[in-house]
Amino acid sequence: MKTGTVMPLTQVFVSISDPRSKRHTQHDLAELLSVMVCAVLSGADDFVAVHLWAKAKLDWLRGFMKLEGGIPSHDTLGRVFGMIAPEEFEAAFRRWVGMVVPALAENTVVAIDGKSSRRTANKKEADSHPLHLVSAFAAGIGVVLGQTATAEKSNEITAIPVLLKTLALEGTTVTIDAMGTQTKIAQTIREKQADYVLCVKDNHPGLLDSIMFAGLDPKGKLTPTSVDEVTVTKNNHGRIETRRCWAYDAVDRLYNGKQWQDLRSFAVIERERTMGDRTSVERAYYISSLPADAARIARAVKSHWEVENRLHWCLDVQLNEDQSRVRTGFAANNLAIVRHIVMNLLRLNSTVKAGIKNKRLLASASDEFRAEVLGFMT
Repeated sequence: MKTGTVMPLTQVFVSISDPRSKRHTQHDLAELLSVMVCAVLSGADDFVAVHLWAKAKLDWLRGFMKLEGGIPSHDTLGRVFGMIAPEEFEAAFRRWVGMVVPALAENTVVAIDGKSSRRTANKKEADSHPLHLVSAFAAGIGVVLGQTATAEKSNEITAIPVLLKTLALEGTTVTIDAMGTQTKIAQTIREKQADYVLCVKDNHPGLLDSIMFAGLDPKGKLTPTSVDEVTVTKNNHGRIETRRCWAYDAVDRLYNGKQWQDLRSFAVIERERTMGDRTSVERAYYISSLPADAARIARAVKSHWEVENRLHWCLDVQLNEDQSRVRTGFAANNLAIVRHIVMNLLRLNSTVKAGIKNKRLLASASDEFRAEVLGFMT
């Protein structure tokens, strides 16, 4: 992975259209958004907290921006965030990511997954749904590459291709859970010059059965092209886990295999967990445009779950996203993008070895560290 200099965010946000009337505008939009990022980086989780933090740090903030109108009230912050077009904010986010991470390393795993913010739905409105964001997450470096909102989880199928088309994915491996295992999505990934590893479940019963019973095909006995096995002992949990992967190149045995663009392999992954005297075994099934390399496919599948541990869990626990009750207009969507910006900034900073929570604590206390993370020149 190549990383660039972290650009001052005010230069990124100038591309976003201001939805307010120019006659009544007191606060510059790019500066307002930059204040939001600074405050969330420093531990603020809602608009009231952002306002209080920014008032306390006004002198520091004016070292990097004019803020001629002072600090916006929490009502102004919420109202403006509810008006900003999320498509423009997301586009600015992707441009910024393209500056700080101009090129992903070859074979980087990009996990695509969705997450709902439970408290963003208004129970008083019958047609209100919680915000559901589909995100692209670069495993290994732990950076969000982009996101797009969908009305509900079932719409991920249409949202995923839209997101994929906005990303630079050449040479990467894209992983998606079973809902995203669709022929058009596989085609979009290949058009972006990336490979795919897609999970197969009951939503494709014919394909699933053909993988599970490929060895019973009249064409004869089926032998794995390659096999990989890894055993991990987790002392803190007292658990022993063995992961096995069998990869096959006999794609001619798969049901409607020709529908999947550049399909080259399928794989069976088995997870055996032993804790004390209890052992459980589960199997999962995948199709891929990668060659039948068991170790490579197993690594991609294992890396996919970083999106749960290093993105969704961090957002809920360390950035309190699941507790957010922001619901006005597009505010929930735009605030989610701010959290992604903050998470990326903290992950890209390597001067302090600490988790997201502790880095936010340090950013709240240290003007120097905060300026360093944000890319401001001190």
